[in-house]
Amino acid sequence: MEFGTLLIKTPNSRRRREMARKIRVLVAKPGLDGHDRGAKVIARALRDAGMEVIYTGIRQTPEQIANAAIQEDVDIVGLSSLSGAHNNLFPKVVQILREKGAGDILVFGGGIVPVDDIPGLKKAGIREIFQPGASTEDIIKYIKENIKTA
Repeated sequence: MEFGTLLIKTPNSRRRREMARKIRVLVAKPGLDGHDRGAKVIARALRDAGMEVIYTGIRQTPEQIANAAIQEDVDIVGLSSLSGAHNNLFPKVVQILREKGAGDILVFGGGIVPVDDIPGLKKAGIREIFQPGASTEDIIKYIKENIKTA
């Protein structure tokens, strides 16, 4: 008579499994901006750094982005805008996440964002803004330092 292996899940094995969980990132292009090369570069860099990345594609509404973030159970959302609509679109994503009870999902942004706009965006809940030329290493470091997977 042959017996199978018995796996006993202890609190320590569960903790190890949770600690090994990958950071989940949603990368999105809100609004009518159709230029997504930078967003795709960031998405690939985050994937190569061991994160799970969901890329929503271009021309997404804030509602679509917030819904996807909740449905995909992400830890953080990265928004990219080159069209100048960041002051309206980025805060709207944060607002919708909060309204839907998902205010714990962090949001960061990037693209063409004037330095003068950054304080207002941060006040609206955008945790960080990465300017053109920011290194992918800086973005990866920021995410890893601000998202706890354990």
